[in-house]
Amino acid sequence: MLHLTRFRALPLALALATSLSACQQDGRPTPAPLPQDPLIQVYTNHNPTSSYTEPYRQQTRSGDNLEQVIIDTIAQAQVSVDVAVQEFRLPRLAQALIERQQAGVRVRVILENTYSRPFSSFTPAEVRALADRERSRYEEFRLLVDQNQDGQLSPPEIAQADALVLLDRAKIPRIDDTADGSAGSNLMHNKFVIVDQRYVIVTSANFTTSDIHGDFATPNSRGNANNLVKLDSPPLAALFQREFSILWGDGAGGKPDSRFGVKKPFLPAQQVMVGPTPVAVQFSPNGRKTPWEESSNGLIGRTLSRATRSLQMALFVFSDQQLVNAIGPLAQRGLEIQALIEPGFAFRPYSEALDMLGIALGDTCQAEASNRPWQAPITTVGVPRLPPGDLLHHKFGIVDGETVITGSHNWTEAANRGNDETVLVIQGNVTVAAHFEQEFGRLYPTAILGIPPAIQKQAAAYAKRCPVPSITTLPSQRQDFKPGLAAAGTPGRKNPRPPAVALPQARQRINLNTATVTELETLPGVGPRLAQRIIAARQQKPFTSLQDLDRVPGVGPKLLQRLKPQVGW
Repeated sequence: MLHLTRFRALPLALALATSLSACQQDGRPTPAPLPQDPLIQVYTNHNPTSSYTEPYRQQTRSGDNLEQVIIDTIAQAQVSVDVAVQEFRLPRLAQALIERQQAGVRVRVILENTYSRPFSSFTPAEVRALADRERSRYEEFRLLVDQNQDGQLSPPEIAQADALVLLDRAKIPRIDDTADGSAGSNLMHNKFVIVDQRYVIVTSANFTTSDIHGDFATPNSRGNANNLVKLDSPPLAALFQREFSILWGDGAGGKPDSRFGVKKPFLPAQQVMVGPTPVAVQFSPNGRKTPWEESSNGLIGRTLSRATRSLQMALFVFSDQQLVNAIGPLAQRGLEIQALIEPGFAFRPYSEALDMLGIALGDTCQAEASNRPWQAPITTVGVPRLPPGDLLHHKFGIVDGETVITGSHNWTEAANRGNDETVLVIQGNVTVAAHFEQEFGRLYPTAILGIPPAIQKQAAAYAKRCPVPSITTLPSQRQDFKPGLAAAGTPGRKNPRPPAVALPQARQRINLNTATVTELETLPGVGPRLAQRIIAARQQKPFTSLQDLDRVPGVGPKLLQRLKPQVGW
């Protein structure tokens, strides 16, 4: 058993200074909890109407305990629990799975290959070689496990708190996206749980302290802003079970046949009724042969295009040109459009927030040649103010205050064409939408809207160097976009095809010998420090092959495989 009391608490003075009262926040009374749909329940880890004491740092804070929602759902399992999540680091959640397995329940776990090895098994040299992003993840893990704070991970501490070690010692079957014989898909980015082929949990959160509760390294952190939806629906669970089976492999004849990424068969968006609510689901990726209109981003675009009053978006990344083009006619018709983007991505050259604000950025004139800044920009786009260390990790949109788009799927071409992802569209349910509106309403009033002065200066300089065509006439036919959803259980049925629109340009390979730091940072697994190391390496000796990258500290075989289709020299 996992002894939670062994997880250290912050010093009392700090805990009192940083905790949020259960009955009052910022001097204002706590709002009353919103009603929940009995079949579609919504939780957010910054929910102002609830509070909990998180189990690892022992801080009392506002929000829903997403980990506990998952644990309570798993505890109901009588037959099976299937988990597909990018990263799994929560020991209490691991213990919940172990307990159900011990009770005779079948438990299976799928992870992204980058995070399928226990951090506690990494050597000091391997830790030093980690890219910046992974190094920060490792440090968060170390602080979680190092319960006596002596800087060392002892065997008892690892046995108590390394979630993957707990799973492995309990012999819980788990695979990652190399199980199909590849070096791994673009990214196994799903975050869903299926219980007894009845309950489905879909969340934007990875199973980590940083994504749910808060960072050990930053006491004021309250966790990246995330949401979780729990649905009670055997028909919907069947669709998720089919996707899990494709990833896991049915092992016909004893032969594993896992398929990830573009190796999976294309399945169009499927719709089921969850009580009186239509719910559509589509799993990514959709290969480049699939028309954009039939892809996961196409489903998002069709849903957005049906808006008649308002559109609110809270997004980690927004970089799909077709999607921003789908929103353009709505702005022209005078709809209320509000968008919040994670500050780390909002003003990057590829961000479609720039189009909505009417500007373009880049290090070269070819950087984002497909951008189309709006001729009539809006000023209701910006970045949220978040506690130190926290990110806006949501991937949701609200249409007319009644339809919600959510899931693990970032609004990017990479998610659409390469990653294993989930898009969920919950249609016409104002009770569900109210929870997402509450979360957006929590973030928006204090957000920084419009173009910051530094970005204005950069945009002006870019406009002088690189004239960029703006959207003067957006495709009015987008108003006629209709949701073409096959009925559940008929995967071969063709979607009704909407009027044709221009497909996005294929992304050009990034030249390792000429790319700027900003361009290099758009590559998967490349952060600012690794980008600088790449530039330093090419200054010593230009790259002539992919293998030349191997001499850069922080670049290993797995990262090479991920970069292979995206770089040149």
